[in-house]
Amino acid sequence: MNALPAWLRYTLLRVLLFAAPLAVLLIAGVTPWIAVLVAALFGFSASLIFLRASREQLASDLYAARHRETPAVTVDDEAEDAALDGMDGVDGADGVDGVDGAGADAASPAPRDARQDSASG
Repeated sequence: MNALPAWLRYTLLRVLLFAAPLAVLLIAGVTPWIAVLVAALFGFSASLIFLRASREQLASDLYAARHRETPAVTVDDEAEDAALDGMDGVDGADGVDGVDGAGADAASPAPRDARQDSASG
């Protein structure tokens, strides 16, 4: 069993495939911007060739996380649900304080159209 998650292992290997050639080229005295370009091309090419299994594992993990049958419930979600359940029967429980379910504030008049304001000058 791998100790690292697939996304972290793939990311670290990609960084290593870029950083190792970059360090070698910089130590060899190659111009820095050329060293960066060569290291980037090497890292890209090597990751396509050698990291296929890691990339496919990462893709399947992302797909599984995105297409779950039931969404993951966190402690924060449960706390919000409990707080909302506790508001049953409290004035304003159907929305924001003073706002009815349709989204209009019962105490304030309807907003004027912006075109009416600009036309009246």
